[in-house]
Amino acid sequence: MFTTRPEIIGTFGAVASTHWLASQVGMAVLERGGNAFDAAAAAGFTLQIVEPHLNGPGGDCPIIIHSASTGTQSVICGQGPAPAGLTVAHMRSLGQEIMPGTGLLATPIPGAFDAWMLMLRDHGTWSVREVLAYAIGYARRGAPMVPRIRATIESVRPLFEAEWPTSAALWLRDGGPAPNGVYANPTLADTYERVVKEAEAVGGREAQIDAARAAWYRGFVAEAIGRFAATTEAMDTSGERHRGVITADDMARWSATVEKPVTLDYHGHTVLKCGPWSQGPAMLQTMALMAGFDVGAMDPVGADFIHHVVEAKKLAFADREAFYGDPDFVDVPLETLLSAAYNDERRKLIGPDASLEFIPGNPDGREHRTDYAAAIRRSKELAAAAGSGEPTVSRLGASGGDTCHIDIIDTHGNMVSATPSAGWLQSSPAIPELGFCLGSRCQMFWLDETLPNGLQPGKRPRTTLSPSMVLKEGRPWMSFGTPGGEQQDQWQPIMLMRMIHHGFNIQQAIDLPSFHSEHWISSFWPRGAKPGKVVIEGRYAPSVLEDLKARGHVAEMGGEWSEGRLTGVRQETDGTIRAGANPRGMQGYAVGR
Repeated sequence: MFTTRPEIIGTFGAVASTHWLASQVGMAVLERGGNAFDAAAAAGFTLQIVEPHLNGPGGDCPIIIHSASTGTQSVICGQGPAPAGLTVAHMRSLGQEIMPGTGLLATPIPGAFDAWMLMLRDHGTWSVREVLAYAIGYARRGAPMVPRIRATIESVRPLFEAEWPTSAALWLRDGGPAPNGVYANPTLADTYERVVKEAEAVGGREAQIDAARAAWYRGFVAEAIGRFAATTEAMDTSGERHRGVITADDMARWSATVEKPVTLDYHGHTVLKCGPWSQGPAMLQTMALMAGFDVGAMDPVGADFIHHVVEAKKLAFADREAFYGDPDFVDVPLETLLSAAYNDERRKLIGPDASLEFIPGNPDGREHRTDYAAAIRRSKELAAAAGSGEPTVSRLGASGGDTCHIDIIDTHGNMVSATPSAGWLQSSPAIPELGFCLGSRCQMFWLDETLPNGLQPGKRPRTTLSPSMVLKEGRPWMSFGTPGGEQQDQWQPIMLMRMIHHGFNIQQAIDLPSFHSEHWISSFWPRGAKPGKVVIEGRYAPSVLEDLKARGHVAEMGGEWSEGRLTGVRQETDGTIRAGANPRGMQGYAVGR
């Protein structure tokens, strides 16, 4: 089939990411003798500079790795939890019924820095200086201002000018970013150079990495974050101004953790995801449901494939809403949710017509509660307000953020799949002495402690960030993932099933038209839901859209290149390393040799 670019094939190593500069940085590290973990860290910090509208130093980052030296896979959790002072009682005292989507109230402890550094310390070979040099260079000299960054900045210009002066000073200086120009962030370069300086005040590579972590979480970075949150009232999506509650003590008490991946065996492949503090298991549930259908007999770009995948997703994501949460706080019945017996019963709910119902299951006989009715009401209210000229999301500056992704395999067979996100330039006001802002991932909590994803201090919000790794017949095979929020664990199983059942390579599976559903409750403010909605990419045949509508789907056609921003790398038994990246948006690239 036609592809927008070739699948990269080599034997030395490969990097695929959502930005060409991050991919080239990762490859440069491999060429200089670094391993996949060194390369991923360097590329990850670079993404903070070249895609500041999609991630930042104050964001989060879950990572799945395969260590060739130990033959094992693990998850590094860079999802920070809610601060000690962020309680349901505090939010209610402020008159809030839902977590805001921007500003300082929804800030968790930023987890990306520690996740990268923990991986670097335990699995890498490079120093703090070597890994941060690329990001410092782009922050100091400037990175290309691609159109989407500029569009994001323009979308929040009124908010920055009226309410967030520190962000205006950083992103609107000299009138704002010039088209096709470069944009530097010298303050952030200074921050990272100070981290390097403090790291190098001690001896030894691992000791220096721990010193860098201390500077971030127990030193000058934590102190600046705590001071800014306590003294700054920031406008957020509630239409009111609030201070943050995160403190330097919150920062000091947290560190990234290492966990076992959650797995599912599917047609000779073992799919690895993060735990139920992420939405990752929903992809596994989708595939467990699809395992009962003859996917190989379905046209991979036909209506029957779309129908069955969407209906499976509706059931899996309903269970996500009803049962997923931080397993340190919640007893998640994950073994049952992924079991063949449970999914055999759930599969019986998938019929020839689209379901417009929201139907969580009852694993182990458990009852469930969700906010689905309220989510539908919020969607209708927001649409009505926009249509009547009432104050809307744009006035409050709620320009949605997105995500980045990196996949790497090195010459030794080490593999990394990482999905950094949050801390977007539009999520909260910039901290002037640091050159970056904090994240807003706590918007995903419900203000009800009894719900699995209900707000509690020290609890991880159930993130949409969801890297993937696959073993083939027990052998590490592929690292892949995508930005996309709710769509991450929709686009990924589509890509994987097309490869497993239809024989497509990475680039072919990425380039094929894709789709997503908005049937269930969104993880993002204002937590709406659109029953039955399916969006298919504009390159599908018109007959596919008509078929879906005839089955009862609330289906619509999107842009021709609007669904999916996937990247992936894989290693075959013949020693070849193959990679592909998304052409949509003209930023993602795979490189290798």
